[in-house]
Amino acid sequence: MTEIGYVHRLHAGAPGKPILLVLHGTGGDENQFFDFGRRLLPDATILSPRGDVSEYGAARFFRRTGEGVYDMPDLSRATEKMAAYVKAFAGEYRASEIFGLGFSNGANILANVLIEKGIFDAAVLMHPLIPFQPEAQSTLAGRKVLITAGQRDPIAPVPMTEALSEHLKKRGAEVKTVWHPGGHDIAPLEINAVRDFFGE
Repeated sequence: MTEIGYVHRLHAGAPGKPILLVLHGTGGDENQFFDFGRRLLPDATILSPRGDVSEYGAARFFRRTGEGVYDMPDLSRATEKMAAYVKAFAGEYRASEIFGLGFSNGANILANVLIEKGIFDAAVLMHPLIPFQPEAQSTLAGRKVLITAGQRDPIAPVPMTEALSEHLKKRGAEVKTVWHPGGHDIAPLEINAVRDFFGE
């Protein structure tokens, strides 16, 4: 049986409204994007879990063996767990749609759940890194994805960001990428792009 529990914060929205999953980066927690999520979609159910893996005391959603080197079996475990977790809450709160927003490590687990399970109707991937070639799965037609990234990001290099975008497009997703000139930090133009994405 898949373990689906996480320490989390939850805002129960109105039935028939979307559920928005917000996922922190390495070293963050369930508070990092919770209030931002509530402001983005005030009527939605907001679900913000804390990563269940500790890397020298920093919370993450899956293990890695080095910078940009993922523990693939643990990524698979985490993907199954996250997918079951989101579906359980979406069912309980009768969500009309499932949305996701993640930064860094949170964007990586969100991207992998989208790639493997396709359960999100719309997803925001902020500074994602998928350092492997995903296998072709079923279509992602009808899914909307916003990728935000830094042109000088040493953790999520431009070529890997572009490769992820192309993979999602080839699977049928509608993908928009927004760049800022900096590194692995969230710039104001990214926040504006996220607001526009969910306001469409």
